[in-house]
Amino acid sequence: MLKNIHFLVFLLVGFVTTPALSHAQGHNVTAKFSTDSLDIEIGESVNVTLSLSDKLNGSAVLNFTYDDKQEGSTEYIEPLEGIVVSGEHIKWTVVIKGKQAGHTILGVNSSSPEIRDIEKTFIRIDIVHNSVLVIVNAVIGWIYFVAWSVSFYPQVYINWKRKSVVGLNFDFLCYNITGFLAYGFFNVGMYWVDEVQNQYFKEHPRGINPVQLNDVIFTLHAVFVTILTIIQCIVYEKGGQKVSKICIALVTGAWLFALASLVVTLTHTITWLTYLYYFSYIKLGVTLIKYIPQAYMNFRRKSTDGWSIGNVLLDFTGGSLSLLQMFLLSYNSDDWGSIFGDPTKFGLGLFSILFDILFMVQHYCLYKGRGTYELLGETIDTPAPYTSYDSTRRGQRNVNLENDQQSQYIY
Repeated sequence: MLKNIHFLVFLLVGFVTTPALSHAQGHNVTAKFSTDSLDIEIGESVNVTLSLSDKLNGSAVLNFTYDDKQEGSTEYIEPLEGIVVSGEHIKWTVVIKGKQAGHTILGVNSSSPEIRDIEKTFIRIDIVHNSVLVIVNAVIGWIYFVAWSVSFYPQVYINWKRKSVVGLNFDFLCYNITGFLAYGFFNVGMYWVDEVQNQYFKEHPRGINPVQLNDVIFTLHAVFVTILTIIQCIVYEKGGQKVSKICIALVTGAWLFALASLVVTLTHTITWLTYLYYFSYIKLGVTLIKYIPQAYMNFRRKSTDGWSIGNVLLDFTGGSLSLLQMFLLSYNSDDWGSIFGDPTKFGLGLFSILFDILFMVQHYCLYKGRGTYELLGETIDTPAPYTSYDSTRRGQRNVNLENDQQSQYIY
């Protein structure tokens, strides 16, 4: 009888205490800042809120970290004192004051087992010399985004107006579509594929996705307009132009490399993130060589007819503003390593601008006002776009090329 009473008491105590123990064990609290990024000037103070999702069963201390370091101080913002958590209070105001231009990540650390995923609680802080420059840089970014987006259309328009693509190098188009497709795969994968994003943030827990929505939109738009230009090359007068064997070999090699890498990825030898980075390398390689065929073609023809200078001017505008933004960002944050520490990005931007300058020199100085016509594979330079040599009359006459369907010359 006594044993039965003990057993009943044991069941009763267990029934009462088990929910409480389960609640304590499952009591998961998270901490969160009111913002995940902040721009402040040197000497400026900004209030942010740090809050817990629920009160703790016990007391705890929240200590602040800087760039994942535990020293309790940083050269960029004034150090913050730890917060003692007790009672019903679950929300605090944190005063962040800029001390020196630069970047830092303000995080939180706690020994309390009740607070989960504490490593996800952080703010990216940019301390700048002048907050006005932050707005200026944002405006510059939108201007060069528009300039680069519009830069495709002058070539489309001039092709339509002339009903001819003579003068537009087909190698340049082939490299362009290859580069933009590769860049598109990279951007779409980084921005929309969850598995790729998870792999990226696993390698960079407190990083920012390097691909934003405007990058995706720009790339998809570039692919569309480049395909439209290729269709024009099929429909309009080509003048015997074709893609060179060198270009075919290089582009084929690039896509075979992408295909082989896909097989390696499917066998789980490399991650999808690494595979997408391979596409970004293809884009970098294409950017290095894509302008060379067009520049050489202009030199050989001694003319820029058929190659839109509007495209060049807009590309030069976008590239120049992009480099200007890089310098302003570096100055404002005292972060010159973002330029000179990444010579590839800076070098590619400068490389494109130098080619734009070359095209402008060809158009406005070297071959200004010179049209080119081809007869039996030979090139004849003429002083005006609509002047051709009529061999049957052994003289020169002005010809409207759009109406002169009987001419033996190919524009």
